[in-house]
Amino acid sequence: MDKELYQKQLDAYNEKVSKNKNTGIKYTTVSGEPVQVLYSPHDVEKIDFHKDINFPGEYPFTRGIHPTGYRGKIWTMRQFAGFGSPEDTNERFKYLLKNGQTGLSVAFDLPTLMGWDSDSPYSEGEVGICGVSISSLKDMETLFHGIPLEKVSTSMTINSPAAMIFAFYLAVAQKQGVNFKDLRGTLQNDILKEYIAQKEYIYPPNPSMRIIVDMIEYCTKEVPQWNPVSVSGYHIREAGSTAVQELAYTLADGFAYIEACIERGMDIDEFAPRISFFFNSHLDFFEEIAKFRAARKIYAHRMKEVYGAKNPRSWWLRFHTQTAGCTLTAQQPENNIVRTAFQALAAVMGGTQSLHTNSMDETLALPSEKAVKIALRTQQLIAYETGVANSVDPLAGSYLVESMTEKMVEQANAIFDEIAAIGGVIPAIEAGYFQKQISDAAYRYQQEVDKKEKIIVGVNDFIEKDEKVDIPILTVSPEVEKLQKQRLSELKASRDNLKVEECLSGINQAAIDGNNLMPLFIDAARNYVTMGEMIQVLKEPFGIYQEEAVF
Repeated sequence: MDKELYQKQLDAYNEKVSKNKNTGIKYTTVSGEPVQVLYSPHDVEKIDFHKDINFPGEYPFTRGIHPTGYRGKIWTMRQFAGFGSPEDTNERFKYLLKNGQTGLSVAFDLPTLMGWDSDSPYSEGEVGICGVSISSLKDMETLFHGIPLEKVSTSMTINSPAAMIFAFYLAVAQKQGVNFKDLRGTLQNDILKEYIAQKEYIYPPNPSMRIIVDMIEYCTKEVPQWNPVSVSGYHIREAGSTAVQELAYTLADGFAYIEACIERGMDIDEFAPRISFFFNSHLDFFEEIAKFRAARKIYAHRMKEVYGAKNPRSWWLRFHTQTAGCTLTAQQPENNIVRTAFQALAAVMGGTQSLHTNSMDETLALPSEKAVKIALRTQQLIAYETGVANSVDPLAGSYLVESMTEKMVEQANAIFDEIAAIGGVIPAIEAGYFQKQISDAAYRYQQEVDKKEKIIVGVNDFIEKDEKVDIPILTVSPEVEKLQKQRLSELKASRDNLKVEECLSGINQAAIDGNNLMPLFIDAARNYVTMGEMIQVLKEPFGIYQEEAVF
């Protein structure tokens, strides 16, 4: 390229552009990063193809972890499903599988997420409302009735009580005669992001980390196809972070889990291939694609060059993606179908291994059958009608995408340095670092929306007066809570309560002694000890967490 000629042409172009009328729109990404009017070879001249991009399936995996991309295997299509009683959700699971879904993804109600059984006073009015109610092995048996666990991949979005819920799942597998080694799936089980963003924590960070390392250690030996942690940027982004904050904070959390396992004495190449990630796919199409590419590159470098992993599979960043729930609007909800389609397409162009598409009605209620089918069909249309699965990383070489990818790598590395200066992820949580940064980012974006520097169709522009929303809404009957409480009462009356006390005593002692808790949780599950009872017995040795307010 003749650089002198190019510079003259670029200067002439910029002069023309500068004379254009200002529209008032702020030409930045959703995250507030400036976007040039034009990208060119000048913006990628420092990028080395083999070092920074390379071929798909080759280190640093910027272009994907598999050489053939989706030609080898289409991403796993999941729909988040869970509401009401275990019977209700079991019926929805079978509906989704019948309509072509290839993996199950379980949503739990708020009491379950917080570690409360359905008969707790703290559960009043919330049982089965925002997900399925699970308090015991009995509920889990009903949830997966008629679904052979060795034939499906199951994802469970659960964090603080993840160990207990997983114990129920393993006990169901045993009852079905399924070998643990044949089970495939993922637990979210990312407690660090709870302190950072979602706030569904129970115990302080250090004992919570201990439980997660116990689970990783147990799965590495006993459930080798299971992903015991899905390090989740999704909720960090939903809380208002920028794309690069989501990228950096998520990877920092993942590195913290890896370092804790190494400190336990585990071989990195034995457990690292089963660590997975979970990202948000937001509205800014190219920024999201760049984020996914940058994530793979950063992760591969850290795993190989810093932690010394030898197995190439340990260098792979495997991730699930969900479209951005925070971008859905109650106004003109049909617009959400289009938003979700663009977000899903960005995830696919970014190389996701698994994808969940939100339904158009999720700002109003849990998704109806019609809405969830449209969301699933959106993925199928992308996979089979658009042609984007034909070529691996088709945007590679784009001046815009490559420039954004490299910039995000640099910005994320700067954030890692900030976290390290504080003392690591847990000290940064305790200092309120993450919470303050996310709050500032969310405030900036809301100001841009309020000033109409960013347009949200149907919300701050293109508004329909006297709009009437006419879509069917799923409602959960109050009878669900009544039924769940009755079942739990009957279970507690019929089980061997002496054995229950013995199990709980064993869990408490193992917590004090530092022994791996997973075998005791599984034994307790088989004896119908409830989730809430297991959670409660650990509050004595571990304590409960109170967050410091940060302004």
